[in-house]
Amino acid sequence: TLEVVMNNKIMFFDIDGTLLSEKTHSIPESTITALKKAKENGHLIFINTGRTFSLIDNCIKDLDPDGYVCGCGTYIRYHDKVLSSFTLSSKRCNEIKELVRKTNIDGVLEGTDSIYFDQHIRHPLVKEIKQRYQNTPEFTLSTFDDPKLSFDKLTIWFDEDSDINTFKESIADDFDYITRDKNFGEIVPKGYSKATGIQFLLDYFNLEKDDAYVFGDSFNDEPMLGYVKHAIVMGNGDPELFKYAYYVTKDIEDDGIYHALEHLKLI
Repeated sequence: TLEVVMNNKIMFFDIDGTLLSEKTHSIPESTITALKKAKENGHLIFINTGRTFSLIDNCIKDLDPDGYVCGCGTYIRYHDKVLSSFTLSSKRCNEIKELVRKTNIDGVLEGTDSIYFDQHIRHPLVKEIKQRYQNTPEFTLSTFDDPKLSFDKLTIWFDEDSDINTFKESIADDFDYITRDKNFGEIVPKGYSKATGIQFLLDYFNLEKDDAYVFGDSFNDEPMLGYVKHAIVMGNGDPELFKYAYYVTKDIEDDGIYHALEHLKLI
């Protein structure tokens, strides 16, 4: 366990819609400045994301955070040290791959080192995601038929031709299903969430729950926003999440992170 100087806080930031603009696919300059100032003030900065470590953009790494909670709590890293990591068994990975195909769903299988797409993609959004990932040199893409298939969680898209009920029933014992949109779900192993990642690090640094500040905007942030007192929801976030908010800041495009850190006297 590491002792952290009194009054130092630990902050957890979601990526998409919180640090990274979904409009410009870049991080606002004011956010970069805010995080730099927060680190200079001795606060710990962690990324807390549904993405697995293989999907962390260089622009996020360039923020030089103290560490990462990735894949909804399945992977925790402090500087270069992996503190906790959960990957599905090879058998389960292959069962899920077959289930995705059998139920006519488009799945993106997310691993710590690689991301997997099937050869045949029906959903236009998944085609778009694959294209964007292919254009991002730091991401490693592979296929469902990779003999080394190994992933920690997955996201799925479905339509009226998919058998979503069979899919959900088949994963119910060992996964939680997070509804991200009416035809878009995030599938996370039971016992892991953005909140379990926070608690792990509070224990590790010997910090209290009130020392944690979390920043998010969408429904996969719900576990962490509901877990701590200091929950900051982006102005561009889903209004349904405002009920968890200790503070609703401005939009990401309107210097929301800088504004929040200043308002909360963290910088």
